Amino acid sequence: LYFSAQEGILFFYHIKDQQYEMKICTDILQPISSLIFSPDYTILLLVTDQGTVYTYKPAHSGEAVKLLDTCSSCFLAADFLTPGNKYCVSVTISGEVQVWILEDGTCLSKINLDTEV
Repeated sequence: LYFSAQEGILFFYHIKDQQYEMKICTDILQPISSLIFSPDYTILLLVTDQGTVYTYKPAHSGEAVKLLDTCSSCFLAADFLTPGNKYCVSVTISGEVQVWILEDGTCLSKINLDTEV
């Protein structure tokens, strides 16, 4: 079970029977608003209240890597485009939908919905 508190710390709870063990995975210093796993559970997207998107790879137990940062409008949500883990899609508060390459954060395409989300 992955969990985040208001402080921006990502926790992992290993639960077995009536026992559990807690581990701190990473601290991004911003409140995390949502956690989204890739379809194969190898990458975790962390979306912050400030609109920044990070990637975290549980198998590597390293730090979270900033993928997308706020530009003119905060990212409201992000998710993986399936199948695979190569692309993600995000939407900003201003209604801009964008497709990104997960590897380096390159924006491939975007469309403005002309409405606030």
